[in-house]
Amino acid sequence: MLNEAQRRFLDTARVAHLATADAAGIPHVVPVCYAVNGAVLYITIDEKPKRQDVPLKRLRNIMANPAVAVSVDRWDEDWTRLAWVMLRGRGEILASGEEHDRAQQRLRDRYPQYRSMDLAPLPVIALRIERVTDWGRL
Repeated sequence: MLNEAQRRFLDTARVAHLATADAAGIPHVVPVCYAVNGAVLYITIDEKPKRQDVPLKRLRNIMANPAVAVSVDRWDEDWTRLAWVMLRGRGEILASGEEHDRAQQRLRDRYPQYRSMDLAPLPVIALRIERVTDWGRL
């Protein structure tokens, strides 16, 4: 699904923006760390301080409306270097299991900050990529 230039761009970028919307269509965008495997992009919930009494807005939104998008961009003062890749598809929340564990391992491999965190009990968002759009000099 991803061509070589898109995959290379996603592999070298470090931050993405996850866009979700609630059942009423009200958007919510947050920066996230991610890892891509095949036609799936993974995002884990991590141990950074968050309210524990209510699921995160991004998770509540995906439960109500699984249509999600992720945008990864490169901004530069030299506008000839501007580029972005947008992935759209269905979000799925993985609470546990083999895919959950493999996704968290990929994220630990990609982001050393995750290696000291206990991610095992935390959910993973799996974006099942259905459409890829890009622009600029990837």
